Amino acid sequence: MKPTNSELRKQARMTLEGHWGGAVVATLIFFIVGSVLPNISLLFPLSEAGQVSWNLVWSFLLIPLSWGFCIYFLSLLRDQNPQVGSIFGGYKDFVRVFTTMLLMSVYIALWLLLLIVPGIIKSLSYAMTPYILRDNPNVGAVEAIHKSRLMMDGSKMKLFLLYLSFIGWGILCVLTCGIGFLLLVPYVQTSLAAFYEDLRKEEAAQVEETVVESVQPAE
Repeated sequence: MKPTNSELRKQARMTLEGHWGGAVVATLIFFIVGSVLPNISLLFPLSEAGQVSWNLVWSFLLIPLSWGFCIYFLSLLRDQNPQVGSIFGGYKDFVRVFTTMLLMSVYIALWLLLLIVPGIIKSLSYAMTPYILRDNPNVGAVEAIHKSRLMMDGSKMKLFLLYLSFIGWGILCVLTCGIGFLLLVPYVQTSLAAFYEDLRKEEAAQVEETVVESVQPAE
């Protein structure tokens, strides 16, 4: 039986037990690099065009970091004891990671230009792409996104409900002036990793079942 979202969240909490320190530090670094450092440009007299260029370049450079941050929690879930510095791992495979994550973002943005709902649906379809990229070193951008679409077939609503289940926690984090997000973000990321692991195991079981059926002698 497939685990419920409640069970996936419980698995995430159990994973984070004893690892909250590293998870919080990783999240803090991600926030600082992604939100604080880009604003350093405000200290220098840049033209409007220069400011736009700076923000664009920095956004591109952050793409591998967002991937590494995501994969950090997958490694944590798999009990691989990742180091905080592993969130920068995406820069070791920069071209493949950058191309895939950028292409995924472009696809979602194009769908959002049509209508909000199709854009949300596609973002759910592509949500497993970072993990697939991690587990399939030889897979390229288009194939990774395609594999995510196949994997998420029939599971998009469940993932959407998983996201919704964190709204209450998000409101509480706002009331703590944002400090609570240092705990909520690891919780969400680990839950998403658990969601992927469940889909991966289900996919493997289906493949195994197909192989068994194919080798059974005809009656």
